[in-house]
Amino acid sequence: MSGDLLIKNVMMALPRGIVEGDLRIIRGIIRTIAPNGGIEPFLDEIVIDGTGLHLLPGAIDPHVHFRDPGHPEKEDLESGSRAAASGGITSFLDMPNTVPNAINRISLEQKISLASKKAVTHHGFFIGATTNNVADLRSVEGMQGVCGIKIFMGSSTGDLLVHEQKHLEDIFANTGGIIATHAEDEDRLQSRIPQFGHRKDIAAHAECRDVECALIATKRASALAKDHDHRLHIVHLTSGAEADWLSLNKGDLITTEVCTQHLTFDQDDVENLGVRALMNPPIRYTDDRDTLWKRLKDGTIDCIVTDHAPHTLEAKSVGYPIAPAGMPGVETSLPMMLTHAMDGKCSVTDVVNWMCVGPARVYGMKNKGSLIEGYDGDLTLVDLETRRVINDSDTWTTVGWTPYAGRELTGWPMYTIVDGVVVHRREAGGALRGIPMALPGSAGRALSFE
Repeated sequence: MSGDLLIKNVMMALPRGIVEGDLRIIRGIIRTIAPNGGIEPFLDEIVIDGTGLHLLPGAIDPHVHFRDPGHPEKEDLESGSRAAASGGITSFLDMPNTVPNAINRISLEQKISLASKKAVTHHGFFIGATTNNVADLRSVEGMQGVCGIKIFMGSSTGDLLVHEQKHLEDIFANTGGIIATHAEDEDRLQSRIPQFGHRKDIAAHAECRDVECALIATKRASALAKDHDHRLHIVHLTSGAEADWLSLNKGDLITTEVCTQHLTFDQDDVENLGVRALMNPPIRYTDDRDTLWKRLKDGTIDCIVTDHAPHTLEAKSVGYPIAPAGMPGVETSLPMMLTHAMDGKCSVTDVVNWMCVGPARVYGMKNKGSLIEGYDGDLTLVDLETRRVINDSDTWTTVGWTPYAGRELTGWPMYTIVDGVVVHRREAGGALRGIPMALPGSAGRALSFE
């Protein structure tokens, strides 16, 4: 796999706008971008004719749960990265609530080693905060492949939880880098769960884990970041109230993200999808979705993620409230957002800024997220002219389902390219699932963060 590639006659999503032309990658690096084309192929160079396609930077998903190690029946780094590649994602950041939890240097070294043998995309990992592991958090600062610290301020999947003020103060005061927080207030959450114990309807989920639960934690985390001059990233924003508050109070230390599903679904979809739409924090209401779009467009929200958190349909089948929270998303997030763009909700350039440029900027990923000469050759060529309906059987995730089943989407990646190497492709009119082109561990590497 040489990483030498020429793409011709393609609509390129460059920083200055979308223009037709050619792009050449040499040894995994973008060497030449030629608006209006005209690049002549080298002898034996792989050439892709991009006529009718759009060339985007490879998407970056900075919030996934690939369940490795611990739950291969749900996902592992091979299946997760394969699914990501099929969706045009060339880099992912994986969360620490695995089995065992990734809470020290040894466990992170093991995950990075696993990824080197299994993944087909670039990869980075969070270290999980506990009530007593500040020394471990500090020990991995600057370590290749480690993107930041994850704090679960409210209970979710797994047993990582830090919610008492003294422990939060200790972490914010004595660590560096970026802290990513799952912002739900544990005290309010635990006080409300018994009030909803009699409810079996899934609408109770958003009522129980309410907006105030999220807003209290978001304000608390923001205050800690400002008190200790610490970078903070608030993950999976779900409510209009949080987004509006952050629009006035973010400052330079705080960034945030939103999930594709929170931009797409509302209470009616939750009712129709049932436990397939069950996640923490919940999918909320139409007004929340509309405000999230507003704050994404005005720059309050920095990037789009999936919170890809697969569970088997068998586990989900027990129904609410026992069913586990979480859904797969890496292979549908880019097509879903590009469908929004083609439907007039935003532009293709917006999607690039939110799914490529934004994550790279938030986490300090050098030479990622843009089509610029000298940047890494991580790309996806998407078809914006064809719409196809996705079904559960079209997915690569181990759990074999998608909350978007039955939806007609466009923007399907025809080629996904990592360091100049094609790792996944689709054929026009062929199976929507596509064709894997790279062996496990043969493409991608541990990311570095500035």
